[in-house]
Amino acid sequence: MKALDIVILAAGKGTRMKSSLPKVMMPIAGKPILAHIIAAAKTLDPRDIVVVIGPDSDTLRKEFVNERVTFVEQTERKGTGHAVMQATPLLEDGGSTLVLLGDTPLLTATALQGLVQSKAAVNLLSFNAVDPTGYGRVKRGSDGFVQGVVEEKLATPAERLIREVSSGVFFFTQDSLARWLPKLTDDNAQGEYLLPAVIEHALADGEQVDAVLTNDPDALMGINDLVQLASAERVFQRRQAEALMRDGVRIIDPDRIDIRGSVSIAPSALIDVNVVIEGDVTIEAGVVIEPHSLVRDSFLGAGSRVKAHSHIEGAHLAEDCQVGPYARLRPGARLERDVSVGNFVEVKATTMGKGSKASHLSYLGDATIGASVNIGAGTITCNYDGVNKWQTVLEDGVFVGSNTALVAPVHIEQGATIGAGSTITARIEHDALGIGRSKQRNIPNWPRPTKQTTGEGLVVKKKPQAE
Repeated sequence: MKALDIVILAAGKGTRMKSSLPKVMMPIAGKPILAHIIAAAKTLDPRDIVVVIGPDSDTLRKEFVNERVTFVEQTERKGTGHAVMQATPLLEDGGSTLVLLGDTPLLTATALQGLVQSKAAVNLLSFNAVDPTGYGRVKRGSDGFVQGVVEEKLATPAERLIREVSSGVFFFTQDSLARWLPKLTDDNAQGEYLLPAVIEHALADGEQVDAVLTNDPDALMGINDLVQLASAERVFQRRQAEALMRDGVRIIDPDRIDIRGSVSIAPSALIDVNVVIEGDVTIEAGVVIEPHSLVRDSFLGAGSRVKAHSHIEGAHLAEDCQVGPYARLRPGARLERDVSVGNFVEVKATTMGKGSKASHLSYLGDATIGASVNIGAGTITCNYDGVNKWQTVLEDGVFVGSNTALVAPVHIEQGATIGAGSTITARIEHDALGIGRSKQRNIPNWPRPTKQTTGEGLVVKKKPQAE
């Protein structure tokens, strides 16, 4: 059996996108449109994937430099047939060829597998459109094979009632593409070499043309502007959510979740509304993510809970951690088992040991924090001197009182206590109490500032008497 080659037509400018990016580089679920099509194509294990691109596509080439694809340039955009002509020198003689469009990110492996199993010389992927306006209508004979694809402007009133339309995706068995592609001309209203014209040549030679009807019209949704891009995004997100729910993940509202990246979510996890999950993320069993939270490039251990409005990026949570609400974990944050990070707490490049907690209004950066450490409200690690980052070390069992500034580098030994309102600049020994406050002064009979209204209605402050 001859090998399969896949050609992806990705040379379109996408002018209606109103973007400097090529259309196929616009994102769906955090990845370029073309990345989704290449992923679907790879499921067929082709000999080669040839991507036809337009001039000035350096950004596109760089994005896919590590992909197993071959690029070929279409210097003049003279139609889909002309684009395929640019790829033919790279195709295997006598092999089969699948031609995909570069703006159909919802294309599924299931739809493609059904198409490449068809045995006619020319095969196209079709679907029943709710509104077929603008599509070529598929005309079938009594034997079920295709008699032609009629462009809408050339269709009769009866033909315009046909709902089965061509997607523009073609599969050519054996050497049929090489047989009819050279016969294409640009003698048409568009002045272009159009790939669907191959159908006419095949039928004229007495060959069979088949249309494989997919029951998933969304899979063939083309993207031409930002409105269609947004529509495709929602379809893609709904698909992901439904697949996860079938695997046992509870998603409160599949229309209000965004997953962008390589995500692994275990059964019994629960994801509430308006959660965004990006990048390389692992979520283990029993994790709960409350509304309006973002998780990016992170690991959430079993039984952990991310409370509402939290932002987690580049973090690792062990089992049974609590984060938020309104917490921020930045890259390098590592929480061991049973750690609690509360509201308006920010953690960066810091390890917190088992059972430690920072419940309110704190910043912990470049720190190593042991087990069972209590971080009082308003505590900050002063880790940056304007040039370098310095380490703060809190050993097991340390208690840090509220409103404490830990000026790094500083080391607090096991079991030490820090009095509230302290600025700590030096080591505190094992089980010692550290207090770093200025001495309080009380000034008797101090005249509090008062407000006074002038005749013109202006408010001024009356200054207190000098001490």
